[in-house]
Amino acid sequence: MAQKQWPQFPDELTPINADLAVQRVDDRVSYFHGHLPIFSHAETDLNTFRLITSQFCVNGNAKQVEIARTFKVSGISVKRYVKRYREVGPGGFYAARRRRGAAVLTAPVLSEAQALLDEGLAVVEVAEQLKLKANTLAKAVRAGRLHQGKKKA
Repeated sequence: MAQKQWPQFPDELTPINADLAVQRVDDRVSYFHGHLPIFSHAETDLNTFRLITSQFCVNGNAKQVEIARTFKVSGISVKRYVKRYREVGPGGFYAARRRRGAAVLTAPVLSEAQALLDEGLAVVEVAEQLKLKANTLAKAVRAGRLHQGKKKA
């Protein structure tokens, strides 16, 4: 998995272009249009940073390359978040990530597997009976979704 690249916020007032500037003061990042402050967020609020810089690009206030250069982030990440802003809007930066659901371990399969584990069968035996991979059940046990019963003597 790629490592997250955090933006670098300058302490002094730094121009993004002829109209926009940015400054960090006491863990707050403020954006200025000319001499007027237009937006502020916490330095650690990455989603809001992505939102506001994408909004600057979409509205024509800044170019993507200016954002990438000023904050020392990759150009492709700026493009990615501009695309998200255009397709989903501001809510796309704060929505929970969509994750794939349990494709194999559905509720009925989990309850059946737990019943077999409670009878004292080993994870490998339960996996064979339910035609699952043993690793899938072992992960569920480690994650706490299943608990291993007493071993047969």
